[in-house]
Amino acid sequence: MTKKIVIAGGTGFIGQYFEDKFTNLGYEVIIISRQSQHLSWTDQTSIVEALEDAEMLINLAGKSVNCRYNVKNKKEILNSRTETTHILGQALVACKNPPSLWINSSTATIYRHAEDRPMTEASGEIGTGFSVDVAKAWEESLFTFDLPQTRKVALRIAIVLGKDGGVMEPYRNLVRLGLGGVQGSGNQMFSWIHVEDVFRILLFLQDNKQLTGVFNCSAPLPITNREFMTQLRKSMDRKIGLPSPKWMLEMGAVFMRTETELILKSRWVVPERLEKHGFKFTFSTIEEALRDIVKS
Repeated sequence: MTKKIVIAGGTGFIGQYFEDKFTNLGYEVIIISRQSQHLSWTDQTSIVEALEDAEMLINLAGKSVNCRYNVKNKKEILNSRTETTHILGQALVACKNPPSLWINSSTATIYRHAEDRPMTEASGEIGTGFSVDVAKAWEESLFTFDLPQTRKVALRIAIVLGKDGGVMEPYRNLVRLGLGGVQGSGNQMFSWIHVEDVFRILLFLQDNKQLTGVFNCSAPLPITNREFMTQLRKSMDRKIGLPSPKWMLEMGAVFMRTETELILKSRWVVPERLEKHGFKFTFSTIEEALRDIVKS
């Protein structure tokens, strides 16, 4: 019988990367999304059939947070995460032979703005505000389900870097335009992870069947915004990068229909649990990651 993986919300940069990698490993990959060529979120019967005998469910579903936080968008951001997680949980309850592992996205933004110390799963302090409330509700919607045959993992994912999408293109464009200096104070911490290591973490969690619960999904060596922009300019062979003060970012965010939190919040997150259980990162330093990404 063909090995099977189900990816919910798998149409974005990370989901497409996972689909390609699992396909290359010989898996049948089934995508659940709002796009017509995939399984529909409204077709509960087909979702149950897809999950039956699958090895793993990976849920990446959720409206992009790269938007203005008005009432309408806030509601969509929250509901697109909690309602899809609830749909998947109900489908797993209905399965006779559900996947043994359910990995649900969460976000490193769940922790407070931190410039004083790193946040681990054990000692990290949960923050306040809209984004944090969404993250808490997202994780709660995962862990409320009683699934004796299925391990549940919430991945608190940092900023994902890769060649073919995500945040890298906007950052590279800033450098090309000569605007690749610090954003805001430049002292805010930038927790990041290469998309290849996110994929390898999935395989690691699949193999280590005792692991469950919350995991920080970030590279072990976070850096400041100032260090990130310096290394990005260096990797692109650009010596000059003008800074973007906070007031300029706030004006630009209105114009670009986004929020400055995405750039100015200090995310200082370290993968304590993964390292404790023996996971080894392919891209531990930002220099290694950018060398791989920019050379392409």
